[in-house]
Amino acid sequence: MPRLKVPDAPPALVEVGIVLYPECQTGMVLGITDLFHIAGRFAVDHGRAPVRVSHWRLQDGGGFARCFDSHPDEPGGNSPAVLITPGSLHKLLEAEEVAPYARWLLDRHAQGTVLASNCGGAFALAATGLLAGRPATTHWFFAEAFRERFPDVRMEADRMVVDDGDIITAGGLMAWTDLGLRIVERLLGPSVMMETAHFLLIDPSGREQKNYASFAPKLTHGDEAILKVQHWLQAKGAGPVAVAEMAGEAGMEERTFQRRFKAATGMTPVEYVQHIRVGKARELLEFTRRTVDQIAWSVGYEDAAAFRKLFHRITGLSPQDYRQRFSAPTPLADVA
Repeated sequence: MPRLKVPDAPPALVEVGIVLYPECQTGMVLGITDLFHIAGRFAVDHGRAPVRVSHWRLQDGGGFARCFDSHPDEPGGNSPAVLITPGSLHKLLEAEEVAPYARWLLDRHAQGTVLASNCGGAFALAATGLLAGRPATTHWFFAEAFRERFPDVRMEADRMVVDDGDIITAGGLMAWTDLGLRIVERLLGPSVMMETAHFLLIDPSGREQKNYASFAPKLTHGDEAILKVQHWLQAKGAGPVAVAEMAGEAGMEERTFQRRFKAATGMTPVEYVQHIRVGKARELLEFTRRTVDQIAWSVGYEDAAAFRKLFHRITGLSPQDYRQRFSAPTPLADVA
């Protein structure tokens, strides 16, 4: 008798969970839920199972449970393949508030779950202790607060996504698109990832936060002499200035000034001035039609090639690429 062919078992669902907490970023939660739903449809076209998306909430009596499930009729355990902690538009998670979330994430990680975060959600992952000595990113605006709270984590705020195997962190508020595509690629493969990106009109190529981050100098360090110099530099504008001139403004010996300035701001005086000058150059690239050489001269660089190199190092883009991406539709008049 011919042997009957046993039908192949349907592929198992892969589950991606999203951790909810009060005032978390609703747009990210709903947006990445849609992204995984779309990716799951493309996965089916490739003979794979769709993505199961679940939202998890802390219960009044303790413990976490699904409060949304895209496949509620399917059996499910307590450890999705990936758990994502979103950021918030309103606040950072404080140590007392984050404790139950950190404990639960740590338990899930021990069960093999990949942990991920977007924006300020990195504070919850860092609270588990799992990021100690490892690279991570968060929104560039929160980077300094993150470093102060978790000095043992290698904060790489220039990066949009840091995929460190069992932990993935993403940067700014809209970096959930980059995070979602990275998770889709890992779970469903590059073909599904590319189809998802094309459908959603998302650029699948790697981006960096430093393309977008504006210079936010640290001004709350408490060193009045250094703060005086910082205000003086901002008022002076983007022209060149010697370290000796800055030290004189602070009323200090030059070596003492350099040490104090680095301790207060996290930058050397030269680096600080470079960021001011590049910040002015960004503004001119966005709102005027001046050539790159003219802009380099106006912010104090006689060597346009050196300016281009510095601009790329700080922003991750060439001046021309920056202008193409961020320039205003109708540049303002080119005033001196």
